[in-house]
Amino acid sequence: MGLESERFARLKLLLKDEGLEKLQGSTVMVLGLGGVGSACAEALARGGVGNLIVLDRDVVEESNINRQAIAFTSTLGRVKAQVMEEMIREIQPDCTITAQQVFLTPDNLADTLDKFPRPDYVIDCIDTISQKLAIYQWATERGYRLLASMGAANRLDPTLLQFANIRRTYNCSMSKVVRSECRKRQIYGLEVLFSTELPFKVEKVAGARTKGQTLGSMSYMPPIMGQMLAGKVIRQLAGMEELPVPPSLGEPRAAED
Repeated sequence: MGLESERFARLKLLLKDEGLEKLQGSTVMVLGLGGVGSACAEALARGGVGNLIVLDRDVVEESNINRQAIAFTSTLGRVKAQVMEEMIREIQPDCTITAQQVFLTPDNLADTLDKFPRPDYVIDCIDTISQKLAIYQWATERGYRLLASMGAANRLDPTLLQFANIRRTYNCSMSKVVRSECRKRQIYGLEVLFSTELPFKVEKVAGARTKGQTLGSMSYMPPIMGQMLAGKVIRQLAGMEELPVPPSLGEPRAAED
C-alpha cells in the first residue's frame, strides 16, 4: 500500500510525503499492551509507522474491557500480542509487525529484546517497576530513544498529564520510585508521561491485595496516555519536532545537576 492510499490522505495534509516516508521507514517497539500500550500501538499504526514490535505477556481478561483497545467479549482469553497484531493488520496491511507473547524479567530482558529488529524508538507501557528499570538500563546501554509511561491508576483528569524529565516529576508514586532508582543506576535524560494530579483515594477493602482491588482505572485515562505517547513519537519521527538525545549512563547532563 503506497503513500497515495486514501488511508493516509488526512495524514499527508499534515506530514507531506517526506514525513510519511520517514514514518513508513521507522521501527517502534511498544512494550506492554494494556490500556496505555494497546492505544499507543493502535495510534502508531493509524499514524503510518511502517514497522511495529508489540510485546506483552498476558491474555485478555474481562477486567480489561473498560480501558484496553484490544479487549472485547470476543477476545477474552486470547493472547494480547496476537489480538494486537490482528488489529494492526486491519488498520495498515502493509505494516511489518513483530508480535509476541513474552514474559520479561530483569534477568532475561536484554537477551529477549536483542533478538528483535533494532528500534528507532522504544515506548515503555509496562506497569511493573522492576521491568521498567530493566528496560531503561537495556535501552540506555544501546543508545535507543526511549519514552516511558508512569502511573495512570486512580487518576481522573487527563488535562493534568504532562511530559517531563523523570527528575522533574511530582505527585506520582511510580515516578518517585523510578526517579530514585534511575539516580542509583546513573540513568539520565529519561523522558516520561506522568500525571500531576493527586490520586483519588479508593476506599480500601479489608484484605485487598491485588491491583484490581486497590488501583482504579477510568475508561479514558490509559488510552489518552497511549495516544499522547504515540503522538509525540510520530511527530518526532516524521520530522515535525526535533528528535531527542537518547538517555545516557554516567555523568548527569547540565540541566540535571
